[in-house]
Amino acid sequence: SVAMDVLRHRIILTYEAEAEEKTTEDIIKEILQTIKVP
Repeated sequence: SVAMDVLRHRIILTYEAEAEEKTTEDIIKEILQTIKVP
């Protein structure tokens, strides 16, 4: 999806996310799952 390319460089991981070994892609997927498609 275009959202991944658009948002990837805008996400800065917290130390907590890094400790949980999450990637920016993981965070974006979590965000996109909470948004309803119009």
